This record gives sequence, structure tokens and C-alpha cells, in this order.
Amino acid sequence: MATGDIVPIELGLTDGDLVTLWAPRWRDGDDEWEAFLGDDDSLFGFGSVAEMVAFVRSGAGNDLDDHPSWPVVSKLSASELEPDEGHSFDLVGVPELAAEQPSADVVAELEEALEITRSIGEVCELEVVESFFAKHPVLTSIPTGASAFVGREGIALWDEIGTAIADGWDEVLDAIDDFITTPDVDKKAVAVAEAELLAAAENEVDSDDAADVDDDLEDDAVEEETFWGRVGIDPIKIITSEKTYYSLRCYLDDEPIFLGTDEKISVFSSPRALARYLADNHEHDLATVSTYGEVQAAATDGSLSIQVTDENTYVLNGIADDILAGPSAVDAEQLDLAVELFTDAADYADDDTVAEALQPTNALGFLVSFIVNPDPTRLEPSGPFTAESDAWRELVEGFEARLDKLG
Repeated sequence: MATGDIVPIELGLTDGDLVTLWAPRWRDGDDEWEAFLGDDDSLFGFGSVAEMVAFVRSGAGNDLDDHPSWPVVSKLSASELEPDEGHSFDLVGVPELAAEQPSADVVAELEEALEITRSIGEVCELEVVESFFAKHPVLTSIPTGASAFVGREGIALWDEIGTAIADGWDEVLDAIDDFITTPDVDKKAVAVAEAELLAAAENEVDSDDAADVDDDLEDDAVEEETFWGRVGIDPIKIITSEKTYYSLRCYLDDEPIFLGTDEKISVFSSPRALARYLADNHEHDLATVSTYGEVQAAATDGSLSIQVTDENTYVLNGIADDILAGPSAVDAEQLDLAVELFTDAADYADDDTVAEALQPTNALGFLVSFIVNPDPTRLEPSGPFTAESDAWRELVEGFEARLDKLG
């Protein structure tokens, strides 16, 4: 996770699920820190997101007060403090996980549960938890992944991990349970947060319904009859401060695939240059797509027309300057498209830095979310926006470094 993040998490404990906040390791000068929502004597856990939101907004002192992102977190809407599926840790279910077959999903879930437990033990200085991990160094083999548990030796290692967890996990849970405290919060503030969460849920349902209608309309649209709609590959245009580039992109199982190789995106200075490249035989990731042969055939016989739609045109030039001027100066549609492009390029390269930079729990992510997902319950970000503009420039530079300019 990016430096400066504070992440809402859910912990499955003996008495049920609780939500809290976790600040993964961040640097402050030469020092490295990690923290949870709490104080010297307790880790604060709440039975609902609304209760946690009420506490966050109360101004009550806690260990995250000095975190660089705390001023941003305290302004987030309630829905932005809901833990996502990737930050839900079932600590009670750890022994059951260890008793299952070591599939990739099981190993990954167990690793995440153990890691957050280890972090809680270290941050909260829980001797029982720290001693448990010190006593069982075999648990450090889990981050190597499911491949470590293949064959006779792998199965024996998995059994050893199960034995280690059975030896003392109840005491680990007891130590964490005893350290959890739920602070009192104002009931009116809880009610306000609950109303926000309900409104957000209703808006999400409405958006899903609208998306279903749009999908039905698109099924009947003429665009589906076009060449590019039929092959499921889109020409894209990228306008940078330096030049305009053209390339191709498609989605397989919602995963973006670009015209490119080795995590680089092949781009060209004109549609004609792109078409010339497509007419020849080249090794690239799009060549594995079943319909790519039709694209190459059309490029070879000269019938290929590379026309880019507005929703596949990405204007990167000027956004950083607009951000510096403040939210009202930013074109929300242009920003949203740029975020889509950066996210797709990062997913294509298996790089999580863009997702981390755009977390709503840091300044840039909060600003972007405020602009592209307006919410009347959210406080407007306050300037100056120098840090946000600089962070956006870093995203642009990182994306442009992925471009392989071939023509």
C-alpha cells in the first residue's frame, strides 16, 4: 500500500465481526510506523461502520491523529469507510482454513489473516501474539504461496502449519479480544452515518439498474455491428503534453489487454502507422486474442479503418494544472477517463501503485473521488492542492514510462 494510507478493515473475532482502521507501514523521516485505530491501552473496534464513522468525526484522540492522512479520513463519507472484501480478515476461521486443502485461495486467505494478526501483535505489543509467531517460524513459509505445498514434502509442510496453528491460536484470539475496546459514540452522529450508508446503497442499486438498461440498449445499438464492436477490440487515442498516440485495447474476463509486450504498451503517432504495424507479423499480447486475426487480415488487405470513439479518447494534457487550481477547474469526465486508462495500464502490468495512489484515504484519491463521484454529504477538499497535483504528475509520468513508441 502507498505511504499515507489508512484502510478500513473488518476483523472476525470471537464475539463477532468488528470494524476498525489500519495504517500499514509508512515513513516519517527516517522512522517507519504502523498503527491501528486505538490508544496505548486498547484497539478500538466497532460493531458497525456507522459507529466507527461517528467516532472518526468526533475528534476524539487516538493513535492515528498524527498520521499524514488523518485529516483526509475524517472528511470521508461513510460509504468510503466501509471495508472492502480484500480487507476482511476472519481470525476466528484461521484453524478451519488451515484444515482445508492448500489451494491458492486458501493459502492467500490464511496468509492475509496471519499477517494482520502479526501486525496487531507487534503494534499493540501483545506478548502472547508475538510469542506465538516466534515459537512457530514455520508460519513464515506461507507467503511463498500454494506451490510450497505440492507433493509429499509440501503436504507435510501444510500439516506442520496446521499443527502450529492448533497450538495456541485460541490464546492468540483471547489476547486480541481482551485488547479490543468499543468507545462510546454520539447516537445522533451514528444515525447520520447510517443515513449516508443507506443513501449510498440505494444510489448503487439505482446505478446498477441504469447500467442494466444501458447494456440492453447497447445490445441493439448500431455500434455492435461495426468491425471493432464485432471483434471486441477498441482503438484508443492518448493525448499527452508531448504528442498524440494510437493503440489498441480489449478486455478478457474484465482484464485489460493492450497491444504490447513485457508490460509495455505499443503506441503509434498516427492511425496509418498503427495499421501498417498491424499488417505485419509481430509477437504481442493482443495476438493471443481469438479475434485478432480478423484485425490483421483487415490491415493487410487495406480495409481496416481506425476510428476512435470519444469514450476511448484520453486527454492527459493539463489535468495536473487543473488539479492545482482546485476541484472546480477539473473536467470530471476527462479526469475519470484518465483514471480508467491509468488503472487499465497498471492492471495490465500487474502493478498496484495506481490503485494505491488513488485510495480515497489519501489526498489525491480523496480529491479524485470527490470530483468523479460527487456526494453532497462529503466535505469539499481544501487547498492548496500542490501535493495532489504533484502526485497526479507522478501517475502521468509512470503511465508514459509504459509507452513503447514504435512509430
